[in-house]
Amino acid sequence: MRIEVQGAVDPRFRRVQDVFEENFGRRAEVGASVCAWVDGQKVVDLWGGLADVRTGRPWEEDTLGFLFSSTKGLTALAMLMLADRGKLDHDAPVAEYWPEFARNGKEAITVRQLLNHRSGLCAIDRPLTLDDLEDPARVAPALEAQEPLWEPGTHQGYCGVSFGIYVAELFRRIEGRTIGRFLAEEVSAPLGADIHLGLPPEAEERVATVYPPRRRDRILRGLPRLVWGRGVEGRVFRAFADKSSRTARAFANPAELGPKALRNVNTPRVHRMELPWMNGIANARSLATVYATLAGVASSEVQLVVPELLEEVQRRQSWQVDRVLRKPMGFSLGFVKEESHLFSPYPETFGHPGAGGCVGFADPPRRLAFGYVMNRMDWHLRSPRCLALCHAVYDCL
Repeated sequence: MRIEVQGAVDPRFRRVQDVFEENFGRRAEVGASVCAWVDGQKVVDLWGGLADVRTGRPWEEDTLGFLFSSTKGLTALAMLMLADRGKLDHDAPVAEYWPEFARNGKEAITVRQLLNHRSGLCAIDRPLTLDDLEDPARVAPALEAQEPLWEPGTHQGYCGVSFGIYVAELFRRIEGRTIGRFLAEEVSAPLGADIHLGLPPEAEERVATVYPPRRRDRILRGLPRLVWGRGVEGRVFRAFADKSSRTARAFANPAELGPKALRNVNTPRVHRMELPWMNGIANARSLATVYATLAGVASSEVQLVVPELLEEVQRRQSWQVDRVLRKPMGFSLGFVKEESHLFSPYPETFGHPGAGGCVGFADPPRRLAFGYVMNRMDWHLRSPRCLALCHAVYDCL
């Protein structure tokens, strides 16, 4: 079945539309949107496919998708805005803002170490449930009791889940508002961006259904990588299979949102919650608009953060073989700094990818911002659908 792609694209960036269409025919895309800003102009704004396969509901202009870890980029932005307003010192101990945090080897952990995944807090040992996550008072004791898995500051390890849980509590103690409410009032509203961390009930009908990778891909491609793969994906898959590994522990708790509980992300309950590491909900246009503002190329005159802070984010603050994801990567105040052959060939680029392939990023020196949101998950660590679109954008510059 041929997928009708809708939207607009600058003729100079027609290659991006070609790749977007190829993703449906060659790479099992179900539904998606993609958007790019360059030099103050929105040069790509496309959408297509299905938001729900069972009902045949099409992916429309205002369809929203689940962001998974791309949510962390919005969380990092909220923290950066606190620093911009003089409410947060990145080099201060977390315990300065959260005294009860100073237990079990966490006394000297700084905000910068927490944001750059250098705290050693990549796992939370005390089991948490969705009920717990709806009540910060029930979560905080588990965070305060946790011991780092290594000496803070000595190594980097991606805090796939715990990042958002720790930062949510820290943010609330500093600002008073939750991250979701802050983003709604200080980012989405001024920019007119359709981004939610805590979805309002009236927007539920616009959310696309998330689908797992195709069964045949998991069996014919994913399983051989798990057993025999020598590359990054093989190492990561085998680490997930070892429940005692740092990789598995980083994503295992809460079990109701773990790798084997994908069905829960399609529930209104999870959509309404504020989970600052995974359940942001948006479309590519809105995600790209946020990063266009950070890159200084949006049409809006809204300034979220002063240029001096954004220059700091463009530099790598942490870079090494990550102890959880087992590949070279880095962070700057919570934003991902990836290898140059992936999303962007330039080290100044910052943003955050998410499971399945969604991503938002800014490349200020190239005056570029990009967003991609989809509903088909991918067994790859970095989705070929997303990477093909990113490479097409840079090819067109």
